[in-house]
Amino acid sequence: MYVIVVGGGNVGFQLTKRLIARGHEVLLLEKDPRQAVKLSETIGDQYILSGDGCELHVQKLAGFGRADVVVAATGEDEDNLVVSQLAKGKWNVERVVARVNDPEHESVFKDLGIDDTVSATRLIFNLIDQQLETDDVVPVGALHQGHVEVVEAVLSHRSPFVGKAVREISLPTDTFLVWLSRDGTGMTVSGETVFAGGDTVVAMVPVAQAEELRDALTSGT
Repeated sequence: MYVIVVGGGNVGFQLTKRLIARGHEVLLLEKDPRQAVKLSETIGDQYILSGDGCELHVQKLAGFGRADVVVAATGEDEDNLVVSQLAKGKWNVERVVARVNDPEHESVFKDLGIDDTVSATRLIFNLIDQQLETDDVVPVGALHQGHVEVVEAVLSHRSPFVGKAVREISLPTDTFLVWLSRDGTGMTVSGETVFAGGDTVVAMVPVAQAEELRDALTSGT
């Protein structure tokens, strides 16, 4: 399967790595030349094309005409909409998936016939809405225009967090621990929640601190 991912931010980068690991033919389009170089150094030149994924000549060069799937994963809904429209209307791509940063824009994508949209904002809101009581709502307003990332990690039994309560640990600024899964059961997180080995932790964190949080959660592995 040939998959083209447009947008070399963290979402596009992580998705590309996973698709490569699954053995798919993948090309990641990134319009910032400097970012494209960094990506090439990390995952290989053969998987990266520097260029604006909204432009037809770049899409032609990337091989939109033979793509099985196109993923519009930039941080701008307007760019994702253009990529998705052209993939569908111009190149007749069978499956188009679009990242939607503002949930209010989802209906626009749907009206234009985009197969699948993914909104991290809506997913997290629904998760919190299902798990928390009305008077315990976490301030999700911090999740804004793609500047906040969703981080999921499994704590090893050697993690320094194991056996400690949330209030006892140090996390990056503006980190919100919103959900925890233990032995297949989900639970909300409070200051008194005590971590155990094997816990899956889901958090919201500013993009700039995402790697710091991953390192903290996965230390000891």
